[in-house]
Amino acid sequence: MIALSGPIGAGKTTLTELLTSHWESDAYYESVDDNKILPLFYKDPKRYAFLLQIYFLNKRMDSIKQANSDARSVMDRSIYEDSLLFHLNADLGRATNTEVDIYDSLLKNMMQELPRLSYKKNPDLLVHIDISFDTMLKRIKKRGRSFEQIENDPSLYEYYHELNKRYVAWFDNYDQSAKIKIDGDKYDFVENPEARQKVIQLIDEKIATI
Repeated sequence: MIALSGPIGAGKTTLTELLTSHWESDAYYESVDDNKILPLFYKDPKRYAFLLQIYFLNKRMDSIKQANSDARSVMDRSIYEDSLLFHLNADLGRATNTEVDIYDSLLKNMMQELPRLSYKKNPDLLVHIDISFDTMLKRIKKRGRSFEQIENDPSLYEYYHELNKRYVAWFDNYDQSAKIKIDGDKYDFVENPEARQKVIQLIDEKIATI
C-alpha cells in the first residue's frame, strides 16, 4: 500500500496514474471533482469545514479497507494529512477547537478499529511530493478549478502559503511508515517525461529497501 502526500497542486493525481500504470496496480483517488461539499467549503469555509473533513475521513476509510485486498495499491492522499489540513482551518478561524477535538478523537478511534477488523491501517510507504510555493500557485492556476483561484478569493493566498509551509514540518514528523521525499521542482514529473522515469526509479529503489 503506497500513499502519496503533498500540498494542493503537488501532482499527487499525476503520480498516482504513473505508478499504477508502472505497477499495473489499483488507484484510490481523493474525491474532488465529484465532491459536492468542496465548492461549498470554498464559498463558506466556517460553515462547511467540519462537514468536509468528516466527508474526507469517511471516503479515506473506505479506500483503506478496499486497498487491503489488493496486492499493490496507490492512494493519492494519506489519511494522516487530514488532521494537518483541519488544524490549519481551525487556526485560520474556519473551524472551532471543539470541532477539531471531535475530529481528532473520531480519527483516533477509527484508526484503532482497523487492526481489530484485520485491516492494515498504515501504508507500507509514504511518498511525499515537495514543491515550492510558486510551483503550487502555478499548478493551481493551470488546472483551473474556479473555487481554488486566488482572484476569486484573495484569502486563499494566505491559506495556500501556510499550508505549503506546514507540510515541511508535517513530513519531518511523520513516523507511521517508511517514507521518501520527491523534489517536485527538481523532478517535474507533471510536465517532463524524463523526470517521470527518474521519480519512478527513486520510488522503486526505496521499495526495494523495505
